[in-house]
Amino acid sequence: MAKKKTKFICGSCGYESAKWMGKCPGCGEWNKMVEEVEIVKPGRRGAFANTEAVHFSGERQKAAPITSIATIQEPRIATDLVELNRVLGGGIVQGSLVLIGGDPGIGKSTLLLQVSSQLANKQKKVLYISGEESVKQTKLRSERLGVTSDNLFVYSETDMDYIGQAIKEVAPDLVIIDSIQTVFQSEVTSAPGSVSQVRECTAELMRIAKTNGIAIFIVGHVTKEGSIAGPRLLEHMVDTVLYFEGERHHTYRIVRAVKNRFGSTNEMGIFEMKENGLEEVENPSEIFLEERSQGASGSTVVASMEGTRPVLVEIQALISPTSFGTPRRMATGTDHNRISLLMAVLEKRVGMLLQNQDAYLKIAGGIKLDEPAIDLAIAVSIASSFRDKPTRQTDCLIGEVGLTGEVRRVSRIEQRVQEAAKLGFERIILPANNLGGWSVPKGIELVGVSTVAEALQYAIGG
Repeated sequence: MAKKKTKFICGSCGYESAKWMGKCPGCGEWNKMVEEVEIVKPGRRGAFANTEAVHFSGERQKAAPITSIATIQEPRIATDLVELNRVLGGGIVQGSLVLIGGDPGIGKSTLLLQVSSQLANKQKKVLYISGEESVKQTKLRSERLGVTSDNLFVYSETDMDYIGQAIKEVAPDLVIIDSIQTVFQSEVTSAPGSVSQVRECTAELMRIAKTNGIAIFIVGHVTKEGSIAGPRLLEHMVDTVLYFEGERHHTYRIVRAVKNRFGSTNEMGIFEMKENGLEEVENPSEIFLEERSQGASGSTVVASMEGTRPVLVEIQALISPTSFGTPRRMATGTDHNRISLLMAVLEKRVGMLLQNQDAYLKIAGGIKLDEPAIDLAIAVSIASSFRDKPTRQTDCLIGEVGLTGEVRRVSRIEQRVQEAAKLGFERIILPANNLGGWSVPKGIELVGVSTVAEALQYAIGG
């Protein structure tokens, strides 16, 4: 007879303990330990009691010299969405396990159903497994999106045993699990969505993907903080982690890679939600700049790198006298601590009295930027609003600002300048150390600056 054993698992990091603890030793969070009942079957012992000690191919793997291992380029399946292909590193890698998370109603299922249709039309077998909708509900949504193909199989199930059997029968090229929080294994006694269930089901899906060379997409719910629900171990197990961002009441959506074993981790794809589904945005810079005000103070444009793509974004700042004892510092789209840091530099190195001013900063378009190259644009936006002097509409600013007021070199300057020239900008204010060694587009004036004060002289006249 199976023996029952009680253990406590942290809901954040998956740390296991024989007794309850208020603070998790693994991640340091409080009140995250959840009691679960573990059934230990006779004759099985150890952490790998439920796994086979064989290689994914069915044979035992032997140690071999690294020089004798042959390497080949991973075979990829390209979708019709160029934005998604770039985020994935060139397409869907066969045998990969991809986790995609996002807020409810953001469009995760819509995106994956569109991808399923595109691959099915390319004579690829796709199995769409939904644990949240019936097959009729999935069919209604597919009709709305115009998705129809004999190579697209739909299955509604949450039991991992039946899901594995369905994958074996269909033998697809792509499997989509929507969502991992609804899937359960009957041998695990905890409820679906718990730490144990998510870990065990993901491990089983990973074994299926690697053994049979099947690409598997799993949808993950997110917490109120915006991170993927379940143990942190989930993100470590998969090959790629994608976040689907954007406001539900706005049309633009952003797919961002935060982990990718087969490509860059800083790539970003932009889509627009329409009646017939998601459509990719080929030139996002035009979208972010199309509503820029003419002659308004506190507005600058920066060329930021998102992975391998340069994106031009408007940065807006509003500086006004404070009504409180402590001035406010608020930011949307970037870290609010960056505002305090750059305002301190402007006070100390430029002589602006900002300690009695409220500061509000916004990255227009709903995009999030965190690279150092946007420092100079933020500093000029703050100074422009404070002095109520607008910048030129054809100016673009690039550069990192140090605490001593210097403007530091940034990477990939040529790509940034080319993107600015493509959209009609005429003057680029950039670090002096970035000048030279690369070709400048026609019609572009480069202004190299070494300090923030020098940049303000060119941008707003001092």
